[in-house]
Amino acid sequence: MKDILSSTPAMLLLVIGSYYIGTLLYRRLRSAWVHPVAVAMILCIVVLLILGIDYSTFQAGTAFLDFLLGPTVVALGYLLYEQLEHLRGREIAIFVATIIGASVGIASVVLLGYFFNLDEALIASLAPKSATMPIAIPLSEQSGGLPAITAVVVFLTGIVGSLIGPWLLDKCGITHPIARGLALGSASHGIGTSRAIELGAIEGAVSGLAIGLTGVAISLLLPLVEWMI
Repeated sequence: MKDILSSTPAMLLLVIGSYYIGTLLYRRLRSAWVHPVAVAMILCIVVLLILGIDYSTFQAGTAFLDFLLGPTVVALGYLLYEQLEHLRGREIAIFVATIIGASVGIASVVLLGYFFNLDEALIASLAPKSATMPIAIPLSEQSGGLPAITAVVVFLTGIVGSLIGPWLLDKCGITHPIARGLALGSASHGIGTSRAIELGAIEGAVSGLAIGLTGVAISLLLPLVEWMI
């Protein structure tokens, strides 16, 4: 019986079903605190704990969904194409903002890690937290991190960013759609981008661009930081 429950179809059904339930809750309550991804993650964790299924089994069963993350990020390029006229003349500002965002994301983890005397493997697992999952996992492995921890941290980063990101931007008086999209995409990748799309077409398109740029920036900066320390 456990073999059936831990099979690939069962794992896919668990993820898709959990996300569907999360979507229903979100549509009913219209609250960022019941974000479909957050609800799905909690439901999956609870079910796996009840059934006694370990993470490696779950990861193997949902490998197809992991593969789809890459094409999904690329598909965001269509949104960007529709909003190109809003980005012309702002290329340098977008590039600089992305580099600064990626640098702060990595530096904050490294500094806090050394301040609290964290293990180097844990620091390596947390450092790529602002990169999208298909980029963060390989970077974590190459740096000696633990992919399982990186996966959880990336999810949590995205969820927290989508929950408090728009509120924080409002409090800081940041109203320009390009700035808001860059902030959400560079800090909270795909999940933040889904929230940015809800805010507006420009925010969503720029957030999708920020995912790719931030991933490239972190890929280039992370080895440099490791060499320096």
